[in-house]
Amino acid sequence: MSFQAYLDAIEVKTGKTPRELVTLAEERGYNDPAVKAGVIVDWLKEDFDLGRGHAMALVHVIKNGPTISTKHVGTDGVHRDETDTLWLDGKATKPA
Repeated sequence: MSFQAYLDAIEVKTGKTPRELVTLAEERGYNDPAVKAGVIVDWLKEDFDLGRGHAMALVHVIKNGPTISTKHVGTDGVHRDETDTLWLDGKATKPA
């Protein structure tokens, strides 16, 4: 599953775009470098019933923004992403 597919699945499960979830995390101070990933994972599990894998994808975005490694960009594998910048504004508005 691509990184973007994880974010799209999070939106389907929670009804919130990744950007909305990032904003909620920022309001809680979870973008602070001192906040451990486990705290964020616990919040996402409790409030949105997200599993660890999906939560960790969102932790990356909360802590590092929408840019990801180019390791899988343009490859043929199942983890392939089209670009190194994730779309956070929802599946319905994602450019083709």
